[in-house]
Amino acid sequence: MREVAVIGVGMNKWGELWEKSLRHVFTEAAILALDDAGIDKIDSLIVGCMSSGLFIGQEHLSSLLADYLGQVPVPAARVESACASGGLALRMGFIEVASGMSDVVLVGGVEKMTDVNGHEATFALGTAADQEYECYHGITFPGLYALIARAHMEKYGTTREQLAMVAVKNHDNGSLNPLAQYPFKVSVEAVLNSVMVADPLRILDCSPITDGAAALILCPVETARKLKKPVVRITASGMATDTIALSSRREITWIESTYQAAKRAYAMAGKKPEDIDVIEVHDCFTIAEICVMEALGLVEKGKGGKAVEDGLTSLHGKIPINTSGGLKAKGHPVGATGVAQAIEIVKQLREEAGPRQVKGARVGLTQNMGGSGGSSIVHIFERS
Repeated sequence: MREVAVIGVGMNKWGELWEKSLRHVFTEAAILALDDAGIDKIDSLIVGCMSSGLFIGQEHLSSLLADYLGQVPVPAARVESACASGGLALRMGFIEVASGMSDVVLVGGVEKMTDVNGHEATFALGTAADQEYECYHGITFPGLYALIARAHMEKYGTTREQLAMVAVKNHDNGSLNPLAQYPFKVSVEAVLNSVMVADPLRILDCSPITDGAAALILCPVETARKLKKPVVRITASGMATDTIALSSRREITWIESTYQAAKRAYAMAGKKPEDIDVIEVHDCFTIAEICVMEALGLVEKGKGGKAVEDGLTSLHGKIPINTSGGLKAKGHPVGATGVAQAIEIVKQLREEAGPRQVKGARVGLTQNMGGSGGSSIVHIFERS
């Protein structure tokens, strides 16, 4: 298997982009990535998108986006794994380059979510849950994660304030990210007094509805060196699944798919949790970040809330998590999130993250998750 490097990154400003279509949003990010790499031709294109059919009535993105990017007749594919679609696109691109099938791959992620009303967006996102056993009975994703949060609080003593501290930390980081949808700070009091969505989760515990895209250019490491590009290698790609319905799991506070994906990634990269310098995780809700850091082995089971309270996961803490602002502040255009996480890690390892730079970062990790943990994808990156 060939070693794989990231040589280009591109991401546009995320938010409510009503004046732009999905093809425009994607192409902007893709061109930025091509420019960053210093190339204009690719061998293949892989794009992650969860639900363009429900959000904008458009499928067949492989043809549409290759065409609009001016790359026809390049082979192209759209992949889907709910909110982990971007991470899956990265995994597929990694496999293409590592296997020798392609030398230069553009990996993208995109979602256009604000062209529908709130009810329609809730329905579209709900398709990532179990339709017969969950959605039919009226549960939504805030409700599912509220169940996880309440169980975690009861079992481990996690507090409502600790959940709020996740949002505060990520908004602090997001305030330093000019591409974030919500680049402003919040307080614990503001989170605790925000509108209730699903007890105990409030609106400031929840990631937003977002339009946006992100793109990466992958190639073999030797090609990156010939192009005289900073070499950030993808040293591992781990993926796993779990039951889609919470009710089928042995323990709803434990994200088994993340644990298994991370186990595979650590083994592939020859790393341990303590070797990771900077991390982007799937904080679709504040409780998700707490559960994920436990499943990644960064802290003991049940200790995630205390780790946040003690500052371990802050920008200058021992385990900096979501330096980009995470899904909470940066935004969550579901198909693009996994790719944007990788962009943040690449910028950190290149020492291009500006005021949110983690000093001396050499190894980074991303964790992208579908639904309530029915699928998880973990990638590890290293600076050569």
